[in-house]
Amino acid sequence: MPYAYEERVLETAHKLTLDGRGRLSVSGVSDVESFDEQMVVLLTVRGTLVVRGEQLHLEMLSLEGGEVRLDGQVDSLTYESDSREGGFFSRLFR
Repeated sequence: MPYAYEERVLETAHKLTLDGRGRLSVSGVSDVESFDEQMVVLLTVRGTLVVRGEQLHLEMLSLEGGEVRLDGQVDSLTYESDSREGGFFSRLFR
């Protein structure tokens, strides 16, 4: 039984690596809710992650592996609460 628990822990690993505000690597991603050049919304195993910046581009996307890599200028990283009050459109006007 411990082996099954270890697999589950590995599947839910969540890690952020930001290199010089120009490249962001995220693991533990289950879905990309939306993206454009100013904002990327990622659903992760630890909550919804909102990345704001300029000239953001999805360089690599592997939902099977749970990994995303973004290029561009990263200005902020914010985790949202699990409650979806307002949803996507409320994030646009913050």
